[in-house]
Amino acid sequence: MIAPDDQLPGVFYLAEGRVSQYDITASGVEVVVNVFKPGAFFPMSWAINKTTNRYFFEASTKVVVVHVVPPADALTFLQDNPDVTFDLLARVYRGADGLLRRMAHLMGGDAQSRLLFEVLNAAYRFGEFQPDGRLFVPLKEPDLARHSGLARETVNRNMQALKKDGLLEVTHKGFLVSDTARIEARLGQEL
Repeated sequence: MIAPDDQLPGVFYLAEGRVSQYDITASGVEVVVNVFKPGAFFPMSWAINKTTNRYFFEASTKVVVVHVVPPADALTFLQDNPDVTFDLLARVYRGADGLLRRMAHLMGGDAQSRLLFEVLNAAYRFGEFQPDGRLFVPLKEPDLARHSGLARETVNRNMQALKKDGLLEVTHKGFLVSDTARIEARLGQEL
């Protein structure tokens, strides 16, 4: 785990697994602000802009494989490999779009809107297609609470409503989404 203001050993390249980037609110609640998946470089703002790291970084899967290089080496690599830099830039813009949508739901939505956004975001980013066409998302209610900033009880209550409406199925390892278009439609009505 990396904590805010830790001396960073370098830029990390994530080869396998997922790493959560989070903050802790004044009341002690962990709020996930980003989740890195394979192919990600982090923390790039520190490497490029020399900003102080203000976040925690922690493995969110059992297996995580990272490579660590000095910031100057990472920046030289990105300058010498425009295809990798373009991929990084594409990831940054997808992430920025996700942050803007999340902000809109935080500012103008209710708890269900916030949860619907997180369910959809997780399905698109981490969903694994099943033989029956559904998407399995390996996140549980505590994970969704950390991602949405909602209390676990609120997440549970809203997940039960989504389950009752046939929008998802909860398992002991995560949840299944059968129709992202229906969730998108519900989300569009919520904001």
